[in-house]
Amino acid sequence: MLYTAKTLHGYRLDSLDGEIGRVKEFYFDDRHWTIRYLVADTGNWLPGRQVLISPYALGAINTDIYKDQIAVDLTKKQIEESPSLDSHKPVSRQFEENYFGYFGWPIYWAGPYSWGYERQVARDRAKWRAATPGQKTWDSHLRSTHAVSGYRIQATDGEIGHVEDFIIEDETWTIRYLLVNTLNWWTGKKVLISPLWIDRVSWGESKVFVNLSRETIKLSPEYTEEFLLTRDYEDALHQHYSRRGYWVNELVDA
Repeated sequence: MLYTAKTLHGYRLDSLDGEIGRVKEFYFDDRHWTIRYLVADTGNWLPGRQVLISPYALGAINTDIYKDQIAVDLTKKQIEESPSLDSHKPVSRQFEENYFGYFGWPIYWAGPYSWGYERQVARDRAKWRAATPGQKTWDSHLRSTHAVSGYRIQATDGEIGHVEDFIIEDETWTIRYLLVNTLNWWTGKKVLISPLWIDRVSWGESKVFVNLSRETIKLSPEYTEEFLLTRDYEDALHQHYSRRGYWVNELVDA
């Protein structure tokens, strides 16, 4: 299913032996635009450190209005004894290697797909492949959904709005769309742009460049908070931009 990052913000996180905190934000990589860590707000538990949860440990998302929560397939002790990262410190490759090694999970930066040799978060150990010397890996640069919110969107003929939110698919934990608010150009209209349609991101300028005109974006199917993100809606969106759906690309490449 598809969820906005803001919808998941504040969801309770239930470990195997009790609540550990609430969803604060997410870290994603700037190559596959895939969520690598959920950042937990643990309150007074484990103060002074960032508590990061990989999608490998995330279970079902419960959207019941009386029980908004995400299951975490770890114990409190496992989390407490995992490699520590000080608050507000960047996530280094050394930390990630120690983190994935501690939990025994396959590293995501080895292999051709967003999860190494898998397109989805494989929880079946039989499907895991460990990186071996000589295998090609890529350098991941992690970005915060909180920090990237507010980035301006630059079309081919001028700015058209800013990033307001991220729409995440929980099967692969991929960011499928940026939710763009065009309030300064068209009264209150919100539209979706896929990361696959981005030319480049200037992290220094806090700007996202897309090879689309403002008029083309203006005429795209509008997104509203009440509108259910159905496959019909996604089909119409991709047809408007003359692009294949990400689900088609994954089936063809499989």
